[in-house]
Amino acid sequence: MKATRLASAIVATVFGLAAMNALADVPAPQDVAYPGTLQINVDATDLAHRVFRVHEVVPAAPGPLTLLYPQWLPGNHSPTGPIDKLAGLVVKAGGKVLAWKRDPLNVFAFHVEVPQGASQVEVDFQFLSPQSRSQGRVVMTLEMLNLQWNANSLYPAGYYTRQIKTRASVKFPAGWQFGSALEVASRDGDTVHFKPTTYNTLVDSPIYAGKYFKRVDLDPGAKTPVHMDFVADAPKYLPTNDEHIQPFKNLVQQMYKLYGTHHYDHYDFLVSLSDKMSGNGLEHHQSSEDGTVADFFTEWKKNALMRDLFSHEFNHSWDGKFRRPADLWTPNFNVPMQDSLLWVYEGQTQFWGQVMAARSGLWSTDDAHDMWAYVAAVYDKGRPGLASWRNVQDTTNDPIIARRAPLPYRNYQGSEDYYSAGQMIWLDVDAKLRALSGDKKNIDDFAKAFFGMDPGSFVTSTYTFDDVVKTLNDIAPYAWADYLRKLLDGHGPLIDGIASHGWKLVYTDTPSAAVKSVEARRHVADLTYSLGLSIGKAGAINDVLWDGPAFNAGVAPGMTVIAVNGHDYDADALKEAVTAAAKDKHQPIELLVKNFDEYKTLRIDYHDGLKYPHLVRDETRPDTLSQLLRAR
Repeated sequence: MKATRLASAIVATVFGLAAMNALADVPAPQDVAYPGTLQINVDATDLAHRVFRVHEVVPAAPGPLTLLYPQWLPGNHSPTGPIDKLAGLVVKAGGKVLAWKRDPLNVFAFHVEVPQGASQVEVDFQFLSPQSRSQGRVVMTLEMLNLQWNANSLYPAGYYTRQIKTRASVKFPAGWQFGSALEVASRDGDTVHFKPTTYNTLVDSPIYAGKYFKRVDLDPGAKTPVHMDFVADAPKYLPTNDEHIQPFKNLVQQMYKLYGTHHYDHYDFLVSLSDKMSGNGLEHHQSSEDGTVADFFTEWKKNALMRDLFSHEFNHSWDGKFRRPADLWTPNFNVPMQDSLLWVYEGQTQFWGQVMAARSGLWSTDDAHDMWAYVAAVYDKGRPGLASWRNVQDTTNDPIIARRAPLPYRNYQGSEDYYSAGQMIWLDVDAKLRALSGDKKNIDDFAKAFFGMDPGSFVTSTYTFDDVVKTLNDIAPYAWADYLRKLLDGHGPLIDGIASHGWKLVYTDTPSAAVKSVEARRHVADLTYSLGLSIGKAGAINDVLWDGPAFNAGVAPGMTVIAVNGHDYDADALKEAVTAAAKDKHQPIELLVKNFDEYKTLRIDYHDGLKYPHLVRDETRPDTLSQLLRAR
């Protein structure tokens, strides 16, 4: 038996060394010039099958060549390159097909032996985009497409992507127009050839194209153009009301007043108005992908709380694209990222996204108050996991852990809380800066000093936790490192910033406009702060607050509510039952639930009525929240 265990250990060691050698077969990126120009040509005309067909010409010397499919995606902060959608890979040299082999431990890497006498290889493959949302984000319909270059290209290993010169072209469906940060070199019918750029810039420059297209100038006459490029399901959804466009024009000017500079020579909001193509929000240096619902403009009031998508993604041009956490910067798209500072990258952007929605007029003051109350309630009562076993810092690992997969108990597990918890932390930082400086300094000063540096520079500037602390100390000396670590590593409620700005978080039995909007858009009844559950269509239970009244009565996500107090379920009936139970302290709320193929009556002993979050003024303190939200 000892001899067998020894033999097994030797075999395991041998296989382990072989695995290490396999990984070593992928050349590490070097900061040296790539010899030649990578050519990428995409045919995006197969709308019926939703297939992108890719042809590449890759300069290469005789010998081993490794081609990489982008794995670690900026903006996703995770290894989410859709390699499962790559198909039909064929590599040729001199017209002859070459054998390729996928790396066994790095499935995003393909090894090819380039024959003697060859100076390049030709690569063909298809990107089989999702046919439905169950397969991923839909990026092609009969009316529009979203071409992301990371999904539609392979690139040579061994080089920093900024060193790989690239020339790209796209063949669009006949008559379609497009928006992109890429600059056009020439056109050949429906094929557009773009000016040469580096591969990292190409990947950072997606395309929205469509049958129904409109471009709007957000800064007329400016030396640095800013446009909104719209594609829509139908012409009727394209914006026609100038009053709806004015807040976006205001947004550009408010951002310039905040940061004092910008780091692009033109910028495009790439906007899809669609119920067919999936929604999206993804930042880029000179553009953003802003996918929203078809009726975003035609039902302007109904969609108010979706408008901060644009201020959030635009802010990323400064926070995330120009200035980036040092451990998130990588030399190519296949070196792992680390996400430790996402509470700055995403958290402060979430903060500014909501502040700028108010400053620009995308939101009314009431909209802003409602949303701050909605978020604050989450970190007051709606995240028991962060109050017990997790902290905000640990949630920065979520893009790598969960990759936004559905979770059984999201409120207890936490899910990328560095966004909204980060937002609450930065609200508290603003209050602290005001208090330390006698209201002479605030978060605007940090933004301009930290993200408004090096006017006009396009070169990514990285930062560390210590850099954040130093800038805060330069504005108002304090024990900032200890202060931030307590908020990030502790288990506090994270809502002190509300009180410090002169407001109180309260709960009443009347839902705010924000809650109503969220319920309508998500088709849910949100009873998180009363019964402790959220219910979707037809009584399907989406989430149950850990250790809340419903949880303690035996209710779990995945169940379906069939009846309430003996009558057919509907959302209004459930809310009426909660109200009635507040009047009769002896009558529990009875839910008939279906759990797999079993039916059971569960009794929730709850009598405190409906509860929805709101902000109200604390007249004993100055109202600095209104100062924060006021247009500059």
